[in-house]
Amino acid sequence: MSSEEAAGDISHGRIADSSEVVAHHFPETIRRKFEIYSYRNAAGILAGSFPDQFATILRVLHEFRITRAQIRTPGGSKGPIARYVDTLFPEDWLEARISADLHVRLLRAKGQGIIREYTREGFLDGHRIDFVNGKVALDLEWNSKDQTYDRDLYAFSAFYEAGAIDVGVILTRGSSLDKTFFRSLGKVLNKDGGEGSEDVHRKFGASTTWMGKLLYRLDAGRNGGCPVLAIGITPHCVA
Repeated sequence: MSSEEAAGDISHGRIADSSEVVAHHFPETIRRKFEIYSYRNAAGILAGSFPDQFATILRVLHEFRITRAQIRTPGGSKGPIARYVDTLFPEDWLEARISADLHVRLLRAKGQGIIREYTREGFLDGHRIDFVNGKVALDLEWNSKDQTYDRDLYAFSAFYEAGAIDVGVILTRGSSLDKTFFRSLGKVLNKDGGEGSEDVHRKFGASTTWMGKLLYRLDAGRNGGCPVLAIGITPHCVA
């Protein structure tokens, strides 16, 4: 990790589940490729309560392999890595948005009867998650502003409190995909595949989405009560 990334609001999974929990559920081949942190027994919940979804996630992690060219290609609204991840999941892993109204009743403390009742329409609305299957949710964050994690964790919490999901997963850049690594990639690629003028490492600042910024938020409890599994992409995933 560079000195720039080591500074500021960074932490390293200090309240995550023990590494033994992760090692129990994830084979060594996957643990060599990814940083994995489990919060609120997310790994155990996935493996024990959702074996089909967990098997899909394990398969995706086994197959996951990105190229230097994909990293060097500018993204836009949906870059090459996000499009690649879309191809790894079956069609029944769907992007989802939660919407809910809140029906409120004020009841008499003694005896029967309603003092007042009303509905707050749109009490939950607009929170999107990249992939939902059953009661498992997964978001990919490759290179957005780090505040995107707040949106993701709030969405997980809203889905969880509504009973729509039981566990969330975030796949993101690991801490070892740092400035040193990105400097080794040279220049960005133009749309025609030719070499551009901007250095690749300038696209990946300390205030973008990478594992240190996510763990800081998870250690602060911004996922609410929702169990979350954080998976970090490392150079071992890059061909």
